[in-house]
Amino acid sequence: MTEASELPQAPEEARTVFGEFFPEAVRYAELLADAGVKRGLIGPREVPRLWERHLLNCAVLSEVVPEGVTVCDVGSGAGLPGIPLALVRPDLKITLLEPLLRRTNFLQEVVELLGLDHVTVVRGRAEEMLGKLPPVHVVTARAVAPLDRLAGWGVPLLRPYGEMLALKGDTAEDEINGARAALAKLGVVETSVLHVGEGVVDPLSTVVKVEVGESPGGVRFAAKRAKAARASRTRRHR
Repeated sequence: MTEASELPQAPEEARTVFGEFFPEAVRYAELLADAGVKRGLIGPREVPRLWERHLLNCAVLSEVVPEGVTVCDVGSGAGLPGIPLALVRPDLKITLLEPLLRRTNFLQEVVELLGLDHVTVVRGRAEEMLGKLPPVHVVTARAVAPLDRLAGWGVPLLRPYGEMLALKGDTAEDEINGARAALAKLGVVETSVLHVGEGVVDPLSTVVKVEVGESPGGVRFAAKRAKAARASRTRRHR
């Protein structure tokens, strides 16, 4: 029996959440359950709970993403939360940022198979992307790293007054409390814990929202950003 055969039928909530893109969501679930497992992107034990724990849990993040913004999904892995978000929000321009080649290969295949024209796959580490990627309105992430480290990667990629939305678990409040000093140095002005997915997922998805002021990344990254901008101008004028 293959892993794909263990994929349960999509729950009714998935039809509601994904709407006209429900067939694409089913295809993505099938790809995760088959190639995703074979290539080591998700564990075989996750297949029976792909819909509730992964696709729907990520799709409901759309409830707190503003309309028509640019998004960078940091450490996208198998495309979570970036691809479910892209399926429910064609108004967004999404970059899936992932350092590992086997994962970016999978992501590129998924994007092409599902016809996600508003999604771009970029291979690279977040900390090396300053000046290489245009600053975005929103950074998303899921289960990538503890909040202080994750913010160090994601916050510098934001535009002024942008926000990072990190899907977290029960320890969200504790992570915020432990990361306050690090977040302040990164120019973060406000943090909050949101619960999304009412009527779709149980338990609700927990999102840590990190908002920045006019200097994303703080003083240290302001200097790096200026240096990257100068280098970019020099390349253009050659």
